[in-house]
Parts: sequence; C-alpha cells; structure tokens
Amino acid sequence: MGGADECEELLDEPWRAVPASEARWLRPHVPHLVQRMSAAVRRQVPEYGRRDDDVYGKVVEQASTRAVHHFLDLIEDPSASWREVHQTYFDIGYGEALEDRGLEHLQNALRVSSRVAWRLLAEEAERHGKSRALIARLAEANFAYLDALASAAAHGYAKATEKAAGERERRRARLIGLLLADPPAPAEAVEEQAVRTGWPLPQLLSVVLLVPRKQVAEGPSGLPPQLLSGHDEGRPLLVVPDPDGPGRAADLAATLAGWTGAMGPAVPVAEAATSLLWARRTLDLVLAGTVSGQPTRRAGFVAKAEDHLPRLLLREGGGLVSRIAARRLAPLSRAGSRQAPRLAETLLECMKNGFNATEAAAVLKVHPQTVRYRLARLQELFGADLEDPRTRLEMMLLLHVWIDEFQGDKS
Repeated sequence: MGGADECEELLDEPWRAVPASEARWLRPHVPHLVQRMSAAVRRQVPEYGRRDDDVYGKVVEQASTRAVHHFLDLIEDPSASWREVHQTYFDIGYGEALEDRGLEHLQNALRVSSRVAWRLLAEEAERHGKSRALIARLAEANFAYLDALASAAAHGYAKATEKAAGERERRRARLIGLLLADPPAPAEAVEEQAVRTGWPLPQLLSVVLLVPRKQVAEGPSGLPPQLLSGHDEGRPLLVVPDPDGPGRAADLAATLAGWTGAMGPAVPVAEAATSLLWARRTLDLVLAGTVSGQPTRRAGFVAKAEDHLPRLLLREGGGLVSRIAARRLAPLSRAGSRQAPRLAETLLECMKNGFNATEAAAVLKVHPQTVRYRLARLQELFGADLEDPRTRLEMMLLLHVWIDEFQGDKS
C-alpha cells in the first residue's frame, strides 16, 4: 500500500541510551509478554474483543509479537530497519479506515499494550536488580516506541481516508457526467452509478451554475452530501435534488452564502441537461446585468430561470423580437424620453396585476391615481384596448425587451 516508503527518521531515539546487552535478558519473556498484551487488549478494548474471530485475534497477536521483537532489535542495534514493523502498523491503520472505524480504538489498544509491556519490563528489571536509571531509560524508550507505532498507524489511516475520498469524488463526478449527458444516458446506467455513489435518485432535480471567483473554478466548500458538485466550462456546478422540497430554498441560499449564480428549472432526472441549458442562459442574464442581485454573508444570490421566463424566451428570439418590439411599441416614443419608460413600466405592472391600479401602484411606489393617469395616456397613444387578453401576453413579453433595451441605450 506504499506505507513502507513513508518511514520517517526518528528524531528522538531513547533506546540508544539502553545498553545492547539489556535486550538479551528480555527476549525470553517475549511470548509471555505478547500473551498478556493480547489478553489485555481484548479485555479493555471492546471493539477488539472478537471472541468469534480467530483471524482477527491472530493479527493482533502477530502485530504485537513483531513490535516487541523490533523494540528489542533497536536496543541491540539502533540502526535496525523500521520497514517491516512500519508496514505492519500502516496496514492496521489502513484497515481501520476501510472498516469505517475511528482511529481512537487502535490508539487505545496501543496504549493498553504499552502499559502492559512497561509493567512487565519494570517487574523483570527490578527482579534482575537493574538500576533505577536503566529502568527510567527503558520507560522512556517504551513510550517513544509507542508513539512511533501510533504514527505509522495514523499514516495508514490517513492514506486510506484520502483514497476513499478520491474514489468517492470520482464516482460522484461520473454520476454528474451521466446525469448531464446530452442525449441522455441510459436510465439503467444512471441508476447503477447512483447506487455506487450512494446518492438516492430524486423525483426532480435542478442544476445550479455559479460565477467563478478570482479566475479559479473552485466551488463552495463544506457542501452537504446530497448536493453533487462539478464544473461546466470552468464554472462551478451543483446538482440539487428535490429543489422545491420543504426548506430546500433556504438551505441552498445559506449553503451558497456569498456566491452568485443561476438555477435551471426543476426537471425529472432524465432531463437534467435541460435544466443545465436554462441555468446557462439565466447566468448569461446575471452576467449581463439584466438580472441583478447581491449575495450576502448569510445567503447567496441565485437567479431562478422560472422567475425570468419572459426575458429568457425573448433572448432566444434575438433580433427578431427586438424589431417587433420597436414596431409594436413605437407609440411610446411619442411620449418623450422621460415619460416613455415610466409609461412602459406602468403598463407592464398593470398587465401583471390584472389592471388593478392599487396593486400596480404598490409595486411602482406611486399613487394609484398616477397609475390611472398613465393608463389613460397609454390608451391615447396606442388607441387600442390594452386590456384585451388576446394581446396581453405578447405585449408583456415585448415590454420586457423594450424596457431592457431602453435601459441599455441609456447606460
């Protein structure tokens, strides 16, 4: 697994201060010591007390045996290789991560083993009449060795965690690619990849595109796992499941605090590419300044395609719509450059509010009587029934274009 290449040179090696001859009287006690260490670990660390798992018990015993012999090897020869024992504990840490257990259980087991080892070392040293200075050196060497084993296990754990995270991201990226494929990928392939990724397929989803920051296409950090993240032409991209679910809008706004973006419509899974298409076009409106808003520290600004349908549809029509708007709304030019935009905005709001002057006035922040006056003026200019349902939708769409172009010319 590559752990042997990560051996680090120990900066503190207190076993060098222990005479090499001291290892000789300790070696006969290794089998008994390993037995006591293994029993203590099974008894004091419930996660390792697997009475029905002989294989696991043997792994614990073999690792303890290897560590004790290596400890004594270092006393006899401080230049003894760490490769084998480092690989052993690297693999144990790696396995802990694969079994989705925290590293604290292994660390606890190492501490228990170290205490047992020290107790026996102290007992035998005293029985052999060793000096207190030697016993102190043995204690320091024992605990320094424990730190080295814990470090090797931590390296293995980190390596496995890093590898698992990378694999998870690759699976999620593959899922995004299938979801956004155009033409759509086979439903079976999408479902299979979703299962591998651990991402439940929703009934509906939306695609969100974000404005990259500082020319770096990194998206928001700390995203909840239900949001898939990726990139689209250098822009951070999110796939949001069930975007219309309870509280989802508020949660998304909080998640994207400080970010600006655009959200495509909610669509079935098989139509995710359509949501991406309209997210792109809505973001174009945001970048052009046609749709504006400011993100805050608490909430992001995300323009929803469904809230800007007229502009999006008219944008698709390009120059044709502009020419029709200029012709059909030509009477506004007779009102003058100051009055024309006010009349256009008034007509648009009246159409949106069913020609209720009070509601339109509230939006425009003017008196209802002002709205009625402007409507009368509009009636004069157009000489037609502006409330005719047959022309209302077309007029609303054209008014959006006329107002946007008038503001563009003015700027």
